[in-house]
Amino acid sequence: MAPARKVLVLGAGKIGGAIVDLLHATGDYQITLADTDAAFLKQAAGDRATPKQIDVADRQALLGAMQGQQAVISALPFFLNPGVAEACGEAGVHYFDLTEDVATTRAVRKVAAGAKVAFVPQCGLAPGFISIVGHHLAKKFDSLRQVHMRVGALPQFPANALKYNLTWSTDGLINEYCNPCEAIHDGRAVELMPMEGLEHFSLDGIDYECFNTSGGLGTLVETLDGKVESLNYKTVRYPGHCAVMKMLLEDLRLRDRRHLLKDIMEQSLPITHQDVVLIFVTATGMREGRLTQESYAKKIYAKEIRGHLMSAIQITTAAGICAMVDLMFDGHLPQQGFVRQETCDLERFLENRFGRHYE
Repeated sequence: MAPARKVLVLGAGKIGGAIVDLLHATGDYQITLADTDAAFLKQAAGDRATPKQIDVADRQALLGAMQGQQAVISALPFFLNPGVAEACGEAGVHYFDLTEDVATTRAVRKVAAGAKVAFVPQCGLAPGFISIVGHHLAKKFDSLRQVHMRVGALPQFPANALKYNLTWSTDGLINEYCNPCEAIHDGRAVELMPMEGLEHFSLDGIDYECFNTSGGLGTLVETLDGKVESLNYKTVRYPGHCAVMKMLLEDLRLRDRRHLLKDIMEQSLPITHQDVVLIFVTATGMREGRLTQESYAKKIYAKEIRGHLMSAIQITTAAGICAMVDLMFDGHLPQQGFVRQETCDLERFLENRFGRHYE
């Protein structure tokens, strides 16, 4: 019998708890769960993980928690991840995170330079799985014209003016709405303004809108630079959402008071487990002398997994990072240095026991 894979999960919130549930169910992982909040720890760890109450800002406590571990999975807010990555480099432990923040990923890349362990940021849905899909489609063409990526985590039953419920990190959501957006336009890497580029489309008879948001492309701009004329990522919402958010961010200037915006959203927008994740990617280019388009479209709904009801965003985020951890342990990903999401093969990802949740 193979020895247990020892992992430290940082963060006992909704995603951290889902990661613990998925990993524990395999019987292959020995899990330690760390957080500052004793109540969250007790609930998320249960009998599935060893709880460890620490403050990740305490470098020595964090390094102590990493002793004997093979990998660290960060389900923490993005701004804590650079410190975690540095500690992983010092401790010689593989590193995984869910960050959508571009600056955080650049900091992780610096730590990864010359490291003897793997640093795999931006796991999850977007960035993460969406980059794997986009790269998979891009490789099917002799020459590439455009790759357009659209993702939304939406309530199934919207009931407010924003037509939205909180489904994941509020800090991450605000980051996406306020920070510059990487893209490729006319063959050149550019930065676009968030909340711009509004489009409308229908899928399965339902109307949606989408607009520029930050971070969703991950490292795909670098990977496809010089190979594609147009590459962009937009977040999907129900019609009307963008206009209301632009009023809050621009007219009321809440873009400059993010802590206030976070407080308003968390006090006003309820969470929901009745959600749907929409993934829609199109690639266009030349193949065998003809202009051709290929698309990937998928909707993933909340469901019960081993007795636990998980929202669609919990499933896609937790399954995404668990699949990357699993594939690394199985030897299907680089074992050292900075690892891009698109390094992973789509078919191998979907065949993985965690990646199957995306089917």
